[in-house]
Amino acid sequence: MALPISRRDALKTACVATAGLISGAPFVHAQSKADSQPLTTGQGDYQYEVIHNWAQLPSEFTWQTTQAVVVDKNGFVYLNHTGDFNKKNHPNVFVFDQDGKYVRSFGQYFQGGAHGLELREENGEEFLFFSNPDPVQSIAKTNLKGELIWERFAPMESGIYPEGENTLPQRVRSGEVPRKGVGGPNRYKPTNIAFLKDGDLLVADGYGSNYIHRYTKDGDYKLSFAGAGPSPGKFSTNHGLALEARSGKEEILYVTDRSRNTIQCLTAEGKFVSLIDGFQKPCHVDFYKDLMLVPELQGRVTLLDGNNKVLAYLCDDHQNVNAGKVNRGDAKQWAPGKFVHPHDATFDHDGNIIVSEWVTTGRITLLKKMS
Repeated sequence: MALPISRRDALKTACVATAGLISGAPFVHAQSKADSQPLTTGQGDYQYEVIHNWAQLPSEFTWQTTQAVVVDKNGFVYLNHTGDFNKKNHPNVFVFDQDGKYVRSFGQYFQGGAHGLELREENGEEFLFFSNPDPVQSIAKTNLKGELIWERFAPMESGIYPEGENTLPQRVRSGEVPRKGVGGPNRYKPTNIAFLKDGDLLVADGYGSNYIHRYTKDGDYKLSFAGAGPSPGKFSTNHGLALEARSGKEEILYVTDRSRNTIQCLTAEGKFVSLIDGFQKPCHVDFYKDLMLVPELQGRVTLLDGNNKVLAYLCDDHQNVNAGKVNRGDAKQWAPGKFVHPHDATFDHDGNIIVSEWVTTGRITLLKKMS
């Protein structure tokens, strides 16, 4: 059941409750007319060629559950994966050119816990921002070469976390505390980061407390809002978040409440505005011109217009995924032109879409714009 829409008239079109719109959109699926023809997905002005396994690693590296993707101003693509906790020297971040060719890699210090990845330009220089659940349990900022600028652990001044939560990652890394057994609703397990116009950061503790923490651009803690609960402005799994980036729109914060199949729309201060529902476990949000992109863990990516009406479902296989007919660890079950578990997606500078999937062998798909 959808939560009530805000009465604020100025924000009515910023985030529209779209259960009917989503469920009523035409079914869109990838198709191949013949073996010699490319796989395609989409409809109307939003049709894409589907290129699975677009980004290929050198033989000395292997994907270990791909997670997030960003594109820098020069078109280079940055992809991360969880990484194997026991493979200390294996990179977490891989950089590819616009043709999907490997360029370089870095980020061994996030091994075993890498998750969210965002990029921001500051005074002409671009930086990467990482959000890492357990066993890393930190947020971090690096330059594009992976050189660490700062790392922050659980914000104890928030009063949310148990004593010692901010030192737990170091104890896990050193072997003092076993990696297993660090779960719980009051643990710090950040999943994604968003940027405010004043330079501040918002961090979603999506696998932990479900609070959203606000930091200065230098990583200094300021305040917290949201948290776990059933009421508007509270979350079950606030996995991803992003500030409205489409022109002429109010400053709305979109937060995916993944376990409830919804996106909540808040002010930058955390006040509930409205709800979009009808998703299949939405993971994150990205923008390009007047478009909003939502990767959904249960087998599809959704494209919405400036009023948050569905334009297309891309590579949709959510029915088979929900029915348990597709195994994330068995590539033989993955249908060509269909997604399994999209975890993150972003636009490149030409409007193509790059999708990272939460599958054990890793998979990066390019949706190349056709029209």
